[in-house]
Amino acid sequence: MARESVSSRRPVLVVVVLVMVVVVVIGAPAGANVVPLSQHSGIPMDLLSVAGGAVGAVLEAASQPTCSLILLSDGTASPSTIFKVISLVGMSTWRGCPWGAGVLEARTDGLDPNRTSTFLSQLVLQARRVRLGSWCVWVVVVSLDTTFLAAFAERSLKGRLLAWDTKLLVVTRLPLTQLHALLSSHWTFSMMAAVFLNLEPTFNHLRFGVFTYLPYTSRGAQVVKVASWTAARGLLIQDGLSFFIPKFSNFYGATVNVTALPFAPFWDELKGPGNTTVYTGSDYLMLMAVAGALNFTINVVPTDSWTEVTQRVEERVSFMATVYHNMLPERLQRFDYSWVYEYGSLDFSMAQPGLKQQWQGLYYPLSDVVWVSVLLALLAAPIVLIMIIRTSERRGGVDRTDGSVVVHQLTGMLLGQNLPRRLPTTSSCRILVMVWLVFGLIIGTVYRGNLTAFLMLPKYPPRAETLQQLVTAADRITMPPYGAEFKHFFSKSDSKVFQRLAELINIVPSIEVGLRQAIENKQAHLENRRYQQLRIAETYTRPDGSSKLYIGRESVLPGQAAWPIPHDAPYKAVLDRCLMAVIEAGLYEKWSKDLLIQAQMDSRTRKQQQREQQQTQENEETDSKSTIQSLTIIHLQGAFMLLVLGLAASGLTFAMEILLLCSTRKRYLFCFI
Repeated sequence: MARESVSSRRPVLVVVVLVMVVVVVIGAPAGANVVPLSQHSGIPMDLLSVAGGAVGAVLEAASQPTCSLILLSDGTASPSTIFKVISLVGMSTWRGCPWGAGVLEARTDGLDPNRTSTFLSQLVLQARRVRLGSWCVWVVVVSLDTTFLAAFAERSLKGRLLAWDTKLLVVTRLPLTQLHALLSSHWTFSMMAAVFLNLEPTFNHLRFGVFTYLPYTSRGAQVVKVASWTAARGLLIQDGLSFFIPKFSNFYGATVNVTALPFAPFWDELKGPGNTTVYTGSDYLMLMAVAGALNFTINVVPTDSWTEVTQRVEERVSFMATVYHNMLPERLQRFDYSWVYEYGSLDFSMAQPGLKQQWQGLYYPLSDVVWVSVLLALLAAPIVLIMIIRTSERRGGVDRTDGSVVVHQLTGMLLGQNLPRRLPTTSSCRILVMVWLVFGLIIGTVYRGNLTAFLMLPKYPPRAETLQQLVTAADRITMPPYGAEFKHFFSKSDSKVFQRLAELINIVPSIEVGLRQAIENKQAHLENRRYQQLRIAETYTRPDGSSKLYIGRESVLPGQAAWPIPHDAPYKAVLDRCLMAVIEAGLYEKWSKDLLIQAQMDSRTRKQQQREQQQTQENEETDSKSTIQSLTIIHLQGAFMLLVLGLAASGLTFAMEILLLCSTRKRYLFCFI
C-alpha cells in the first residue's frame, strides 16, 4: 500500500520519460585494456547482447517493481542491442519498465585520459538526475575496459551517483586477478552495494559468474562468488549467500579509522601508563558502545586541526569524525551526518559583572522611590508639626519654638536618637510624634536589615542573558578556529542581530584564550555549552564553588548535532541504529552528567588544596571549615566616607560661623588669633 501511494504521487515525466541516450564523443583510448570476445568460441564482439539474459536474471532475482534502470555503456554495445536488452529486461523484471530506463553511452575512443574523465563526469551527472527522480535505482555498467571502469568508480564517487541503497551491476569480462584488483582498489566497488557479472572463459557454452567484494569477514577481505548463470540452467545462487550480503553488520574485529580532537566532555585525551594515550568523554564512550555492537577495533587517525578532522572523512580515510559537530548547510556540501543524537546548542560565556562601588553601599539597600518618599516625609512632617505648635503657642501665650529645633528633633527621631523634650504636650502633637516614631522604627529596621544583607551578600548588576543583550553589551566575541564557518553562516542571515553578531566574532587559537580574554576584557566567548561548562569548572571555579564566568540563558544557535560521515556512506544505516539505541537507553546523558560532576569535584578539590598549601606557607591559622566572612574596610568604606564628608561639612560650617561673628563685631584680628 505504501508503494502504491508513492507511485500515485510520482510525476508522469519521471514515470514515462526516463528513456534517453547520451552519446558524449566517439573514439578509443590508447592503451585500453579491451579484451575482444571473438577470441573465445566465436562469441560476438557485443558483450551486452551476450549478457542480456544474465542481466535480466540477476535484476529479476534482486530487484523491486518500483526501481528504475540506468544503463551506462562505454560504446562497445550497439544501439540496437541496448534497446533489445532494455526490452528484454523490462518484460522479465519490471513488466515493461513502468518506472522507465535511462541509457547513457560514452564513446571515449582516441581521447586522452583527462578528456575521458571530463566526459564521464558529464555522463555521471546525467545519471544522477535520473536517480534523484526515482524511488529506487539499478545502475548497470557495461564495459570491457578496466580504465573505463576505474574512471567510472572515481567519477561516480565524486558525482554522488550511488546512494547507500542504490544497487550497482557491472557487466564485464576480466581475468580473475584483474577482477579482484579492481574490486578491492575502489570504494565504489568494495564498499557500496555492487556486484560484478563476469563472463567466464568456456569452450562450448556461455557462463557468467556473479562476484561481490566483502571487506569484512572472519577470514579478512575477500572476493566472493555468490551465483553463476548459464543459458541452460539459468541463475544458480550459492547456498547461504545473496547478491547483496550485509557488509557492515559485523566487522569481525577489523580496524576502523576515526578522527577526533580533544573537545571535552565529548572527547578528551589523557596520558596513561607507559606514556600511552587514553581516551575518554561521552562521544568516545558512545563510540565504544558502537564498536562493541558492530565488532570493530577503533583506530584514531592523527590530526592537527578540526579542518583536517573532517577532511579525512571527505577523503574516506576516516569512516567518521566521532566528535559532536553542528549541522550547517555549508558542511552538508562536504560530508553527510549520522543520526542526530545531540541538541547542538551554541552558547556564550562572559565574565561575572563586577560589584557596584562599595562606597555606595549605604544607598543601595533602599530603592530610589523609597529614598524620595522618606525625603518628602522628612520635609512634610516638620511643617505639620510647626503648624500644630504655633497654634498651641497662640492659645497658651508661651514663647515661640524655633522651627530649626523641630526639624532637628524629628530628624533625630528618624535616626533613632532620643525623644523630644521641649515640644508641646497637646494631644495632636503627641499623635503626630507617635506616628513619626513608628514610621522611623519601620524605616530604620528595614534599612539596617537590608544594609547588613547587602554588605554580606552583595548584589550583582544585571548581566547579558539573551542574544540581543549580547550584541549590545559585548565589544568583541571570540570563537575557536572552526568559528569561521559560523561567522560566514551568521553574515548571510537576514536578521540584523545575527549580522551584528558576525561582525563581532573574532577567531582565537583555543577556548582557553577566549575565556581568559572574556575575564580580562569586556567581551564574550562563543562555544558549545557543555564544553564551556567543563572548562569553566576545571579552571575558573573558586574553592567556594562560585565561578568567574557565567553562561547566558539563551542559546545563540539552537540546532542539531551529529557525527560527520562521508557522502552516501553505506554503513550509515547500521551506525544510526546503534546511536539510536544508546540515546534511547539514556546512556549518553548519564555519561555527560557524570563527567561534568567529576570535573567540578576535581576542580574544587584542587583549588582547595592549593588554598591550604598557600595558607600553610604563609603560616595563617584559619579554620578551613569556617564559612563566616568578616566585613572589611572595602565593605564599610561608605560609612567612613560619610563620616569624612560630615566632618568636612561641619568644619566648613564652623568656619563660616566664626567669620560671620567676627564680621558682625568687626574684630577680625581677634577672631583669627
